[in-house]
Amino acid sequence: MTIENAKKAAGRAAADLIKNDMIVGLGTGSTANYFIEALSFRVKQGLYLKAVVPSSKRSHDLAKSLGLPAQDINQVPYIDITVDGADEIDPLKRMIKGGGGAHVREKILAVNSREMVVIIDETKLVSKVGVGKLPVEILFFGSPATRNALEKKGYFGKWRLNEDGSFFITENTNLTYDVVFDTPPLYPEQVHEEMIHIPGVIDTGFFFDIAGRVVVGYFDGHFEIQ
Repeated sequence: MTIENAKKAAGRAAADLIKNDMIVGLGTGSTANYFIEALSFRVKQGLYLKAVVPSSKRSHDLAKSLGLPAQDINQVPYIDITVDGADEIDPLKRMIKGGGGAHVREKILAVNSREMVVIIDETKLVSKVGVGKLPVEILFFGSPATRNALEKKGYFGKWRLNEDGSFFITENTNLTYDVVFDTPPLYPEQVHEEMIHIPGVIDTGFFFDIAGRVVVGYFDGHFEIQ
């Protein structure tokens, strides 16, 4: 009974939702990896996919290594379904994503899909988003000024760093500023709107009105679809 059991359960359950002839968006992260592996197993069993569209180099490399037909988003006419994880999700299906540094691409995939299926382990369920950090992707150019502008509005946090102390670089070669709230914001939609209007902010890790079905994996290995 571990968190890995929960992630595997969610990933495998989501793979069972995929149908023949689909174009599937692939998220990024440990739970998404379990989905990609389970999807590859289904393909080996006879499932036919027109394409998979990865949201990151990591997901692309894993998909290719497992024999999945990976294509760039600019090469496909549409996306049937995107399956991706979340760092937090509340009862209104508002999410925070970006722990893996790919949330801008993940959001583009998700909003251009007919459905986004969210796969999470039970620890990601929260009563209100903003319990943990909020990743904010920021352009290198003028990044100290952008951070100052965020702090003037009361949004404090830290630049995300690698283990060696260097700046963590997103999939779009930008910086990540991880904002930490004293308490979860009462109106996260307003927080998002305020942040994205600051020049230099590319996007936040808030996802609103995007999630469709939510597959929750539990430590004992069972899952629920909400």
